[in-house]
Amino acid sequence: MNTINIKEKIALVNTQWHPHQIATVDDMQVILAKIKGEFVWHAHENEDELFQVIKGTLYMKFRDKTVTVKEGELIVVPKGVEHCPVTKDGEEVHLLLFEKRSIAHTGDVKHELTQANYPKI
Repeated sequence: MNTINIKEKIALVNTQWHPHQIATVDDMQVILAKIKGEFVWHAHENEDELFQVIKGTLYMKFRDKTVTVKEGELIVVPKGVEHCPVTKDGEEVHLLLFEKRSIAHTGDVKHELTQANYPKI
């Protein structure tokens, strides 16, 4: 058992939209990611997904609204809810995510941004 320094770990992430695993908790994984721009509309039919903003502002688009998630805040996207994470004005946003290890990065959607393997850092 060791501590994990999130600032040190996020500095190791050099790609955008590519989650990196920093820990596991039972069947859940703790992930760091850097994002910029617009992602892919998708849903996870069997898993909830938690996004915590470490740096910047995340705009979580849903089909009926957009929720602003500021630094230090988090949002939980319930299973089955279609969503699309977005950043604005060229800002890079740093995220901590908490989700099941079985989750597919972009749900059933296959896209050039879809990642199948999350590097462990």
